[in-house]
Amino acid sequence: MRTVVERERKFESPDGFRVPDLVGDGIAAIDEPALLTLDATYYDTPELRLTRGALALRRRTGGTDAGWHLKVGAAGGARTEHQRALTAGTTPPRDLMRLVRAAARGGPVEPVARIETRRREWRLHGSDGTVLATLADDAVVGHDLVDGRRIAWHEIEVELVDGDDDLLDSVERRLRAAGARTGSPAKIHRVLGERLRSVTAIDAGPATPVFAYAAATRDDLVAHDPAARDGDVDGVHDMRVAVRRLRGTFRTFRGLWEPDRVDAVRAELKWLGEQLGGVRDAQVMGPRLAKAVGRQPDELVLGPVAADLRGHFAAAEAAALARLRRALGSGRYVQLLSTLDDLVEAAPAIEATPRWVNRRIHKAVRRADGLLDTALERQAEAGASDDDPALHEARKAYKRARYAVEVRKLDGAKKAKRLVHGLKGLQDLLGDHQDSVVTRQVLRDLAVRTKPNTFTYGLLYGEQVGHGRALVRKLPAAQTRARRRKLRHWLR
Repeated sequence: MRTVVERERKFESPDGFRVPDLVGDGIAAIDEPALLTLDATYYDTPELRLTRGALALRRRTGGTDAGWHLKVGAAGGARTEHQRALTAGTTPPRDLMRLVRAAARGGPVEPVARIETRRREWRLHGSDGTVLATLADDAVVGHDLVDGRRIAWHEIEVELVDGDDDLLDSVERRLRAAGARTGSPAKIHRVLGERLRSVTAIDAGPATPVFAYAAATRDDLVAHDPAARDGDVDGVHDMRVAVRRLRGTFRTFRGLWEPDRVDAVRAELKWLGEQLGGVRDAQVMGPRLAKAVGRQPDELVLGPVAADLRGHFAAAEAAALARLRRALGSGRYVQLLSTLDDLVEAAPAIEATPRWVNRRIHKAVRRADGLLDTALERQAEAGASDDDPALHEARKAYKRARYAVEVRKLDGAKKAKRLVHGLKGLQDLLGDHQDSVVTRQVLRDLAVRTKPNTFTYGLLYGEQVGHGRALVRKLPAAQTRARRRKLRHWLR
């Protein structure tokens, strides 16, 4: 399977539109257009879960990249495209189906649309002959294979090859000056427009901020699944954050659902978070300790410490990723997603008035404050160790509090955004401290296994102790900033 990242912009082209001269601003030459005929069949579930989740699975013939393609949304307007060679059959390849398993909730997919494209494609070259981008002028006919709807349109597509965003900006200005309009939707969205709107409306949950937040976070979890399965650092992190947000939401606003169901789903989310956490810990701690070793004078690095650390964390990440993939391929995971669907689309057990929501947020924030107060009182005692688990408990409580406040951000409350920012600063400080505590334990364990020379491990351990204590000294000031009345007055 080949994976590429595509950066492109689409434009609607009105009747009579002609592609303007694009030479200039870094474009030195343009080839004569190639004429291509593309025929793509798109696959989805009956509920169009893939399309709704910004996934596009298709089998396409014609052009330079005929084959099976899975497009996955990515940050900054880019999309990741997983490509497989064209097969004679019409059953999607297993490895692509694995990547859409979460979005499809473990179910099958079927052909939902056919899109035929007559394309004129130009290659845009730089002064050294490098292909900077391609520009496609597409005449498109789309067929909804379920309701028989047919639609035809023209669009322009510019895709980067070796160019940059400045080049895209330049081409966009010229196309718009010639009459092209920005904002053209994806082809599959245009073809499935009516059905897409109807199934989205049916599955919409209760119109309350808490349920909307839970549903959006559920969608985030599923959206990051393909990247997490591949071991992508950001994908693993973002999916883990979504799990934590859901657990926190179900705890803080527990009264909106049946208690037994909430407790059960929180336990399953904890299980999923643990699978993600094993991968994430190795991905973060390995580079962190590599940098720490690199900072040491050569005479203080005794033995192949850097190589040993690389080997240890590479093996740890590989083992953890294998466990994660087994978990994401299990029926247990699919059942968890189905349960989340039921919960975010259920009727609330009680009325979630703004006042009720604010009171629950206030309680979560006050609980975190109390835990940190207790932890700092213990730190003030003579001989106190900074690896007190109470600091970790305070950190987790502030995370839950911050996620609770994020619920109010959905209705555009600036006061909620300010409080989120204040709590995040305190939570990040506590998080950095916890990282130092965990790193110490890892270093100690590695030192015990590594013989005969453990001097450098002890040196690194001491650095982490010093770093942790320095962070604890910063906590009172951060606590004061996060407790400013102007950040919290609206919760009472």
